[in-house]
Amino acid sequence: MEKKIENLRWKPMWVSHLGCIKGCLDYLNIDISNAWLFGATGHAFIINIAKEVVCPSGPTAWRTEMLFNLGKNIGYTIDGIFGFKSKDDFFEKQKKTWEYIKNAIDEDIPCYGWELDIPEFYVIYGYDDKGYYFSGPLCDSGKGPKMWKEVGDTKIGVLEMYSVKPGQSADDVKTVKEAFESALEHSKSPEKWIFPKYKAGLDGFDIWKKTLEAGDADGLGMAFNSAVWSECRNYAVLFLKEAKERLDGKVGPLFDEAISQYEIVAQNLKKVAEAFPLIERKPEHIKDETRISTAVECLTTARSAEASGLEALETILRKLQS
Repeated sequence: MEKKIENLRWKPMWVSHLGCIKGCLDYLNIDISNAWLFGATGHAFIINIAKEVVCPSGPTAWRTEMLFNLGKNIGYTIDGIFGFKSKDDFFEKQKKTWEYIKNAIDEDIPCYGWELDIPEFYVIYGYDDKGYYFSGPLCDSGKGPKMWKEVGDTKIGVLEMYSVKPGQSADDVKTVKEAFESALEHSKSPEKWIFPKYKAGLDGFDIWKKTLEAGDADGLGMAFNSAVWSECRNYAVLFLKEAKERLDGKVGPLFDEAISQYEIVAQNLKKVAEAFPLIERKPEHIKDETRISTAVECLTTARSAEASGLEALETILRKLQS
């Protein structure tokens, strides 16, 4: 038996998790901008850096529940199954997930999951007797089947599969307020969001810069983190502009400072991404003193603006809470 949702594909983004959610939302005709998705979920303001080598795992190796919790504010709900290869119930979780995803696809409910190909997220748009058909990084138009018994059976060993359904959106004030609350909390690197070998917020910028200066940064990790966090801060600016327009009667003018600071962050992280490009990456880039010097200078400027930007978010948040 085979069932496919032909019009369901991911939306190409460096943050593959949101690229998959956006693809599902587009299929469900939930009309929100990329910026509103990034900002309202808090992700536009996130940074997560591995302490030792700027590992490429940074963008995905954090507790991402805020994307589910805050997603309810913009009209979607997520449900699914999570498991670990190291646990005794892993095969049962695989079977349960297989049935869960098939039932969802049968009902035209879009789904997505982790590491159906490389360690990224993928939209699941169908299945046959053997496994899943999916769309995502390195396979925009589609690929499969991926044997259901192979999902999660990897070196990372995480089984993570979800369905996305429409929900009731919250008002814009609640959406912005809760996004800022979560982003500010995340920036302090609490265990609630961050794993032990990673740092977020300003500490993340410090680790990133220090590791690069010391010559310890991984080339792939440097390029991937630069691409992801540059994308996030670009959408942070666009989200703040959209939020200012939506909330103009209440706190609109207060957004100007936040916008100006995050524009500086975005511009400088873009320069870092240009110094260490992901698509055109070469092994010698990570040893190039000019590229390193440029990136260190840009990270220093971005870190300073990020600090001011976080203060601006706090100012807006206090006003919204009053």
